[in-house]
Amino acid sequence: MHELVGALRNYAWGSRTALAQLCGRPVPSAHPEAELWFGAHPADPALVRIGGRKRSLLELVSDDPERELGSAAPEFGGKLPFLLKILAAEEPLSLQAHPSLAQALEGYQRENRARVPLDSPLRNYRDENHKPELVVALERFEALAGFREPRRTVDLLRALDVPGLAQYADLLAEAPDSSGLRTLFTTWITLPQPALATLLPAVLDGCVRYLSGKGRRAFGAEARTALELAEAYPGDAGVLAALLLNRVTLEPGQGLYLAAGNLHAYLRGLGVEIMANSDNVLRGGLTPKHVDVPELLRVLDFEPIDVPFVLPEPAGDGSVRYRTPAPEFELRRFDLAAGSGQVPLTAAGPGIVLCTSGAVRLLQNGAELLVERGGAAWISAADSDIRAQAVDGAAQLFCACVGAGN
Repeated sequence: MHELVGALRNYAWGSRTALAQLCGRPVPSAHPEAELWFGAHPADPALVRIGGRKRSLLELVSDDPERELGSAAPEFGGKLPFLLKILAAEEPLSLQAHPSLAQALEGYQRENRARVPLDSPLRNYRDENHKPELVVALERFEALAGFREPRRTVDLLRALDVPGLAQYADLLAEAPDSSGLRTLFTTWITLPQPALATLLPAVLDGCVRYLSGKGRRAFGAEARTALELAEAYPGDAGVLAALLLNRVTLEPGQGLYLAAGNLHAYLRGLGVEIMANSDNVLRGGLTPKHVDVPELLRVLDFEPIDVPFVLPEPAGDGSVRYRTPAPEFELRRFDLAAGSGQVPLTAAGPGIVLCTSGAVRLLQNGAELLVERGGAAWISAADSDIRAQAVDGAAQLFCACVGAGN
């Protein structure tokens, strides 16, 4: 077991306070801090502190995958199959989806044949992998995730009482299924600029009227979100598209799982995120980055879904587990009480231990490693009998490892 130093990523939508506070650094930070990566992704691998020097986790795993990954090495081509992050969103992220494994492979090879450089801002597929992902809230976390049940969306569009929306509400009412959602989403995301410049302000005025009305507002969160998105991204068709998605609020400890083709956008909050080791993103709006609507339409799943909550369930070892169908990863959470004894981390290696509250001492055969809030440790497959103990008060740990089915 070794200390793992995360790679800090700065994006405009990040927070100047959340990650700095979590990691015990001065607040505010000089730049918005969006993500802290703990993994072996080639774009920004974490560093393993071994003795007096630091070494890339990507290099460590590549040099001896059998030792570091154990039985997972042959199944995942000698690569760590997941990427663990802490994500801090102060502003909304882009409206986006991720490809399936087959779509990622085909898209990656297609862009290679077209000789699109891997570091080009116009590149959609930067690797051959899919990107199922799970986010667990550390504080209240807001998001849009998956297409809402169409009849409910018809109710929302009619509640806004905007004449320009009537034809679209009727369209969806006549086909309240995935085909109707596909037609409406495609229509809105490709609206000619003059039509968008007429419809979008009218919709926003409708949101303001709706929120100023008396009584309980069943779609209050949706209307407020549309206004907030329009303020951040004026004139963006993604604001209309957001009206079709489930509006989600996660309380601390609750999770959200996003499968391939699931249209989503994180809005704000701090959370632990784990995903397959990929950086493939198809964007449809709400961003200054590259948007490729035709490619997004190729990968989207328009089947309406309930909010894909993932609630923690007891794992039988003192932890709770966030169960998903992804074979690449599993995430568990340990809540260690002050003064508690040593807790075995039964599913530790190969994996990453991340401390999100308090401080913990990891113990193995007489060796000790202190992991403080915002810090992490790499546990190789060769490491066994790892135990954790809270230091000076309660502590919270997340343990990321390869999926339980592997």
